Amino acid sequence: MSRPILLAVLPILLILVIAAAFLASDPLRTYTGAVPPVETLTVERTVLDEHGIGVRVRAGGSEPVKIVQVQVDGAYWTFRQDPAGPLGRMGTAWLNIPYPWVAGEAHNLSFVTGTGALFEHSIEVATPTPDLSANRLIFFALIGLFVGVVPIALGMMFYPALRASGPVAFEFALAITIGLLAFLLVDTLAEGLEFADEAAPEFEGPALVWIPAALSFAALMAIGRRKGRALSGVGLATAIALGIGLHNLGEGLAIGAAFATGAAALGSFLVIGFTLHNITEGIGIAAPMLAEKPRFQTFVWLVALAGLPAVAGIWIGSFAFAAHWAALALGVGAGAILQVIVEVGAYLARAARADGRSWTSRTTFAGVTLGTVTMYATAMLVQV
Repeated sequence: MSRPILLAVLPILLILVIAAAFLASDPLRTYTGAVPPVETLTVERTVLDEHGIGVRVRAGGSEPVKIVQVQVDGAYWTFRQDPAGPLGRMGTAWLNIPYPWVAGEAHNLSFVTGTGALFEHSIEVATPTPDLSANRLIFFALIGLFVGVVPIALGMMFYPALRASGPVAFEFALAITIGLLAFLLVDTLAEGLEFADEAAPEFEGPALVWIPAALSFAALMAIGRRKGRALSGVGLATAIALGIGLHNLGEGLAIGAAFATGAAALGSFLVIGFTLHNITEGIGIAAPMLAEKPRFQTFVWLVALAGLPAVAGIWIGSFAFAAHWAALALGVGAGAILQVIVEVGAYLARAARADGRSWTSRTTFAGVTLGTVTMYATAMLVQV
């Protein structure tokens, strides 16, 4: 064994020995023996079907959690736990309750543990949970295409008009891209932190968003500049499409989860709202390529990269949603969007200098403002 490895192994062994000695002696036992254990119980998923109510719970705390009673709307009900027995820290189980729930009404659930602790969960609008079937997958895929792929494709159809408008239009389009990405960054972080609040406390809530965001930003910056130069053209458009695609994955997760809980009123108005909201994203993807002549296949690839994650998000959100995974995915998306903002800003500055103008011109300010305001205005139409 080489000397550097030996020097690294010795402190690790010492740490393990000290930890084992501490656990074996348990010096804190006199302070914790007469104190009831701290317990947490988080409902991660709810399923309503012809058999009643099913909930997946995750336990936390210093000791295993034993669920002894379940109340539904103030009345005690029998239940079956799978797997049975106390739940260790971070352990999960399904509780199947044969309760005759009523479609369209609210139901309140209470879980009583062996220590007498009470944990509550509300079903705001009871509706049958979508079952996994070919028809459901096709239906949700069509919704995903309408809210993800179609509007981005429509937005990218402005490419010929933008390309024919000259350098000022090019600068303006890049500034619009920065504005819409700035809105998406704030929106993605807000959605991610919302999901983090719904996750079990042991997942450390905000850390599920901020740490993946920082890591994905650093990784994408390193990958994007591995050859020592900033992104431009199709490469920059691809980075924008990736960032928008990760945001649309989170958007799809929210839509799918709303479908599963009956909280989404996805009528024609909402689909039109998503279309208007995402058309701007298509313009943003096309903007960096105005100085080039990409092939048609490039446009198809960029539309798929940005729009198809919405389909995957709706599928996952409808059939296998978990708040902590949604928070993590949105954190990664936020990091990707921040990386793109940096790259687009650098590209805009280079383009302005090459044209003998300052990147802080009124054109840039107007574009950033228009992009942000447009995204904000259309976002008001798409509340799930």
